[in-house]
Amino acid sequence: MFIEQIQPLIAQHGYWAVFLIVLLESAGVPLPGETVLLLAAGYAGATGELDVVWIVAAAAAGAILGDNVGYWVGRKFGAGLLQRYGKFIHLPPDRLLLGQYLFEKHGGKIVFFGRFVAFLRVLAALLAGVNQYAWGRFLFFNATGGLVWATIMGTGAYLFGDAMHRVSGPLGLIALGVVVAAAVAAIVLVRREEKRMAQQVAAERAPQAQEA
Repeated sequence: MFIEQIQPLIAQHGYWAVFLIVLLESAGVPLPGETVLLLAAGYAGATGELDVVWIVAAAAAGAILGDNVGYWVGRKFGAGLLQRYGKFIHLPPDRLLLGQYLFEKHGGKIVFFGRFVAFLRVLAALLAGVNQYAWGRFLFFNATGGLVWATIMGTGAYLFGDAMHRVSGPLGLIALGVVVAAAVAAIVLVRREEKRMAQQVAAERAPQAQEA
């Protein structure tokens, strides 16, 4: 789903588009939930046609409910589901192995901070269920992480949209270019670090697999 397709959804359906897309992404469907949140909040700041408070609330609610769906799917169907169908939701074996390793080491931290990392947004809730992580603890870290994520991302995008609305001409274009360049650089760095960690985990687990 490209930005050109998302923007009309936001303009036509507003908060419901944010809620449903974030919910589906959080439940394991590979949709651009964070992108929808950022575009909706930026749209609110630039046009004033949407209320950023309701955008943040819709995103947080979608994140919390979607993650709980993912948690119970993982708890009921187990690791076999991820191993068999992970490739269809952008979770190839190396990403799945990395996610399992991180969850074993950090547990609740992954549930909370995973909301800010693309592949962990889809994986963290499923892994919590697969590992039989206590639902009460999961719900606490999941709810607080969803609220913090929606508030930070939504507020930041809203302020940027508002600033772009106030600043016109070359200065506005320069600001937009800087933000886009920073976002691209962040994505490249995150993916590079993810690849490095996946290779490291695979190398550490290889001797264990041979012994077993």
